[in-house]
Amino acid sequence: MSKEFNLKKFILNNPLLEELPKNKWIDLDKKETEEYKEDIFDLIQKAYSSIGGHLNYKTPDDVTGSEGESDYEVADIDEDPEIDVVSFSGKTPFGIKLKGMGHDGTKPAKRSVIKHHIDNLNSGGYYVEVSGRIKDILLDAGVPVITDKEKIEKILQGKNIEMNDDGSYQRVIGGEKHTKIMLGKV
Repeated sequence: MSKEFNLKKFILNNPLLEELPKNKWIDLDKKETEEYKEDIFDLIQKAYSSIGGHLNYKTPDDVTGSEGESDYEVADIDEDPEIDVVSFSGKTPFGIKLKGMGHDGTKPAKRSVIKHHIDNLNSGGYYVEVSGRIKDILLDAGVPVITDKEKIEKILQGKNIEMNDDGSYQRVIGGEKHTKIMLGKV
């Protein structure tokens, strides 16, 4: 980088980084989420770049705007003082729904956020709707599958689903039909 970087000044201007321990997940409050929405958005974009981005995150303002009811957890897992991973979720009457993740694109960051999701999903009280590669990773890690149609319909509260024989289902998200599977312990 040609720009001179002053780490001390950066940390002093970013109070969260003064307290952000290495390799520990930290819950952000609303003010911190607002302050770091650009970083959070960038991490989400990197994580979902292979599929054209996260369906609900089109701009940094979505972090605090339309998705403002989400809870964000972040961690710094490498030598620099920057946030490397983010996990976002929301409380529901059925437990905590993991809505997505973000990472800086490095293998350690990808592993860290996926491990965090696996740990949560196996602990009880968490669930997620997934498809694609992340579905395969979570299934390979032994995360329980929720296949009970009545339970899925209750959790998705009136969303129209079509069950498949393998326990997955199809539903419309963002105007398009997607095949999903629900995982976790709720």
